[in-house]
Amino acid sequence: MLLKLISSILILLFVLFANITSAVDENINNWAVLVCTSRFWFNYRHMANTLSIYHTVKRLGIPDNQIILMLADDVSCNARNLYPGSIFNNKDHNIDLYNFDNNIEVDYKGYEVTVDNFIKILTNKFEYQTNSKKLLTNKDSNVFVYMTGHGGENFLKFQDFEEIVSEDLNMAFNEMWLKERYKQIFFMIDTCQANTMFAKFDAPNVVSIGSSELDESSYSHHTDMDIGVAVIDRFTYYVLEFLEENTINRNYNGTLQDLYDYLSFDKVHSHIGYKITGNKNLEDIKIMDFFGQKQQIEAIDLNSNELYFKDLLKTQVNHTVINEKIENLKKVNKKSKTAMLKNINKSI
Repeated sequence: MLLKLISSILILLFVLFANITSAVDENINNWAVLVCTSRFWFNYRHMANTLSIYHTVKRLGIPDNQIILMLADDVSCNARNLYPGSIFNNKDHNIDLYNFDNNIEVDYKGYEVTVDNFIKILTNKFEYQTNSKKLLTNKDSNVFVYMTGHGGENFLKFQDFEEIVSEDLNMAFNEMWLKERYKQIFFMIDTCQANTMFAKFDAPNVVSIGSSELDESSYSHHTDMDIGVAVIDRFTYYVLEFLEENTINRNYNGTLQDLYDYLSFDKVHSHIGYKITGNKNLEDIKIMDFFGQKQQIEAIDLNSNELYFKDLLKTQVNHTVINEKIENLKKVNKKSKTAMLKNINKSI
């Protein structure tokens, strides 16, 4: 009897462990902070960079309530925009990034995009702020931080009037670790001399990839002659190309090493770089640990919930039938309309 009891307990513990492991492996706690720091029409490509990454992580399963989107300018409404209300990342205008499925949620825009607000988002130091604008992570969260704009050695400009330096980022990531606000961080930056922004990082479990080394520029990919400016940067363009080709579904098993190898000098025209604080290598880190997320689905026992489903069906309105009755209503006189309205109300 005692042996059976022990066996049952061991089986239960095994099942619990398997469920916990499965939950961790399935990437159900991934977050993204996506930042365009540039203003002005001639920086159109930086906004396109950010929106392109935004739509990619959404396509791969990270919901809007786990994405913080910061856009320093709204070039879609710029008077020089030949396509008002639209932003494109390719001269073929295949995808309107600003109106794609009419589904974009900008959390911080214009002059809300500041170094102070960015640091507050990471460290959760807001005195007053709605939850939708907060990064509500915990010790089990994977956080993807993407930044693009104009930079130099150890700095990135915000709005052309202030800068964030590499030490600021490193301190913020260290504070996040002490507050148990992440499990891993993937920091990606597309700017000139990008690799200098993470050269001195020492916060635990941070992997960083940048578009260019010291004294090197980060280049645009191509110009849209209709719009009159470059519409995307080379580094971000080929990151997107890699993801489009390989992540057709959310079961992709590739690693950051695969992405890094893809971003060759021939494509990017600059020397990308990386740094990892921890005991992992790029080949140990799955791309979907940061770029996507599997949705949690709670199974419902149909047998035990039979009454629930019957009640649910009773509450549904047959809109097709109602619409047909409304069409018939247009063809009758006022007296008949009153009677028919009563019948329609009864049927709802």
